[in-house]
Amino acid sequence: MKRTLFLFACAFLAGTTLQAQPQYEFRAAWIATVDNIDWPSKGNYNTESQKAEYIRLLDMHKRNGLNAVIVQIRPATDAFYPSPYEPWSEWLTGKQGVPPSPYYDPLQFMIGEAHKRGMEFHAWCNPYRAEFSIGKSSIASNHITKLHPEWFLSYGGTRYFDPGNKEAQKFVVRVIRDILHRYPVDAIHFDDYFYPYRIAGKEFPDQASYQKYGNGMSKDDWRRSNVDSVIVQLGRAIKEENRYCRFGISPFAVWRNNNKDPEGSATRSGQTNYDDLYADILLWLKKGWIDYVAPQLYFEFGHRLVAYETLLHWWSKHTYGRHCYIGLAAYRANSNTVWRDKTLIPRQVHALRQYPEIQGAIYFSSKSFVNNPLGLNDSLQNNYYKSPALIPPMPWIDSLRPLSPEVRSFTVVDSSTFSIQVARSPLEKKNLKAYKIYLSADTNPSFINYYRASLLQSQAAADTCTFRISFPADKQFARIYVTALDEAGNESLPYADWPIPLNFEKLGNQAWIVR
Repeated sequence: MKRTLFLFACAFLAGTTLQAQPQYEFRAAWIATVDNIDWPSKGNYNTESQKAEYIRLLDMHKRNGLNAVIVQIRPATDAFYPSPYEPWSEWLTGKQGVPPSPYYDPLQFMIGEAHKRGMEFHAWCNPYRAEFSIGKSSIASNHITKLHPEWFLSYGGTRYFDPGNKEAQKFVVRVIRDILHRYPVDAIHFDDYFYPYRIAGKEFPDQASYQKYGNGMSKDDWRRSNVDSVIVQLGRAIKEENRYCRFGISPFAVWRNNNKDPEGSATRSGQTNYDDLYADILLWLKKGWIDYVAPQLYFEFGHRLVAYETLLHWWSKHTYGRHCYIGLAAYRANSNTVWRDKTLIPRQVHALRQYPEIQGAIYFSSKSFVNNPLGLNDSLQNNYYKSPALIPPMPWIDSLRPLSPEVRSFTVVDSSTFSIQVARSPLEKKNLKAYKIYLSADTNPSFINYYRASLLQSQAAADTCTFRISFPADKQFARIYVTALDEAGNESLPYADWPIPLNFEKLGNQAWIVR
């Protein structure tokens, strides 16, 4: 078969949207399981209903143009998968320690469904929360709080690992290592709860650990060193288990106010990562301990203390070569006068795209999209995310391109669709994640710049994959490109060898095919 596929197709390529469409952009939503925020819905303990509900969420996010989901699989030292270390989550089955019935592995299922849709799966774990609500949460007899009560501290009605306890740190790392050893997650994702947010008038009760391990440091420096230590250990374990797996942190919006530190942001936040949560995010970025940061910028433009535009600009200048995805507050849509502005979140997307150091956005949370608040789904589908985007690659993980895939067959299925069968190159040594199909309407027969083409579809890589693509009703000269994507997000050059001339055969009034 010819190595160049020309089609008369795709008038939609001639149209433009209001917002330029990046080819590479991280577009994700958090799926929170703690207290059944997003999935499964409260009281839904039926296996098939859970699966159907998750698929509906994925399909909604896919329609909205997202290319990743960040799913909470360890909300409170429990598990949404069969774990040798932690019991089944109460938010999965109604009672901690009870497996799903009929039995299934939710994590395996969720990863598979995401990858089927060409979406990444980031496994979101809470680092230190152990009992969500003391005296109210369901706690199994084999929960780690029962086996090692000396590792835990109570604060504000919640039980936490003591971050200064070295054995507790090792346990958390062991849990994450086990996940990576058994599941093909694309990233490990931690949220902002290392030390808990301060409660006015209450001190976190870690004095005994400080006296034991403080080693002459101030308590604040010692607490930061505890969080630094677990980040280093986690980063090392992640790369040892899967060097392509990324490590991301989603911190609170403000690292530090500039009235405390000239490197801080021009904000007046009541709490900050550095001074209150003891998370020195900038150190982790500077040292390359994490691969991406996703600050939760859940504020509007012009906020008197923590303005969105101020924080966006500040984070763009403090990524240190790592990726930065901005957390956006879909959950706040329609919540008050300011957030009843249907243009607010779209304007925030537009603003973050003005910074080359910012590679995308993550929305909290999934259920916020279900009722299409203020037409947000429509805005993403029809404008900001109208064209699909690839996950931005991380060259510090791997910068070597995979080989171009092969096109095994090109077939007109009927008057409105055609199919392309794609296969990995027999010389390919790398593990592939996906195949991508692009289309360009450039009429220049010598045109070879596929970077200007429009991404049509993606599929998880297998030995062979078949794409089925619809012809738009209105057609023009076009060219198809096929690429391969590896585990690090590196994309091959297109399958291309441009022989000319080419002859076309018209099939009815609707479809055209290369001979």
